[in-house]
Amino acid sequence: MTAPIPEILVSADNQLRAGELTLSCVLGKGGIRQDKREGDGATPVGSFPLRRVLYRPDRIAPPRTALPVFPISPRDGWCDDPGHPDYNRPVTLPHPARHETLWREDHVYDLIVILGHNDDPPVPGAGSAIFMHLARPGREPTEGCVALDLPDLLRLLELCGPETRITVKG
Repeated sequence: MTAPIPEILVSADNQLRAGELTLSCVLGKGGIRQDKREGDGATPVGSFPLRRVLYRPDRIAPPRTALPVFPISPRDGWCDDPGHPDYNRPVTLPHPARHETLWREDHVYDLIVILGHNDDPPVPGAGSAIFMHLARPGREPTEGCVALDLPDLLRLLELCGPETRITVKG
């Protein structure tokens, strides 16, 4: 295996570039914003580490990547309640605060890359659950994430390692 790529570049023209690879991606319905806020639907500007990969084991095999990879279960969620101490953290369901369920009926979260946005430490209201995940069939905009088609995300993950960062430019 070759050395992992150092950076993934995402631009406002819905292009993702990683080394020699250029892919079409889907961004947030709120555009790209420097001042990301919870619920604005925007993809945040910045450079973020790729924390880990989650996959739904009843639908896909573990992806080939040098990143840490973990299966999800029906009890996995992500807290998006700025008023709760678990804000922008993975949680076990049921959970008392507002949250996203990671085990979904659609296929959007069959493969998720957790991006290190607003997580060290989380600032309440500055945005949560910013992932790289699968695009919807109609390629509708996301709630602030970066989305790719499954074959493209699998191909990209093969190039990534623990030092790879994703940089979103406005």
